[in-house]
Amino acid sequence: MCQDRAHSKELEITHEFIATMFGTRRAGVTTTAGQLQDEGIIVYRRGHITVLDREGLETISCECYRIVKNEFDRLIGINGHAL
Repeated sequence: MCQDRAHSKELEITHEFIATMFGTRRAGVTTTAGQLQDEGIIVYRRGHITVLDREGLETISCECYRIVKNEFDRLIGINGHAL
């Protein structure tokens, strides 16, 4: 979702911020980021994420991503204009 809003493969975001968004510990973010990096989906270095495989990232995310994205697009509109 951050990439959706940033319109970029490059995201300046910390483990701490991600942990706060998900309501989890930083250690869990570190583990997951490492797994995603091992799978070639992202490259993560301190405070910076590059999404390499957007389709792969969407595939492994839960169904709630698509539901929230569709609702956001419906309410805000694809171009940021309310429908």
